[in-house]
Amino acid sequence: MARRRAREFALKALYQADLQGGDHKAALEGLWDGIVDAETDGNPAEKDEMVFARRVVGGVADRGEDIDALIEKASKNWRLARMPVVDRSILRLATAEMLLLKDVPVSVSINEAVELAKSFGEKESRAFVNGILDRIASILGRGGRGGKQGKSVKR
Repeated sequence: MARRRAREFALKALYQADLQGGDHKAALEGLWDGIVDAETDGNPAEKDEMVFARRVVGGVADRGEDIDALIEKASKNWRLARMPVVDRSILRLATAEMLLLKDVPVSVSINEAVELAKSFGEKESRAFVNGILDRIASILGRGGRGGKQGKSVKR
């Protein structure tokens, strides 16, 4: 449950940074500052949630061009700039996980992204996000329909 909430924090920060053209890391820190003691749903954010959210958002901030290039490569007939902001933010979050966080199984990253798309996206977001992330996993050699699970990724 901790990582699910951490992903929600990360998504909100990525979404805000995308809309405002701001710094991803600053958006996350602003989110913590804007929530009284980092509370959501009456429960304060746990330290491990904050650490995980910072890892993901930091990955997007540090490797944003690589992440966006992977999304562009995997998305057929969709330019990144034309994607809904929520979907684009979810794709960035999950792609950062797949690319940079080897301790998170790809299937978990994809499933959690689909859950975020169900909660925050539009009706079609779930299938859209799932399809693109499956292709990204394949491109990275970490699963997907065209790849093998567990294959190492060169950085």
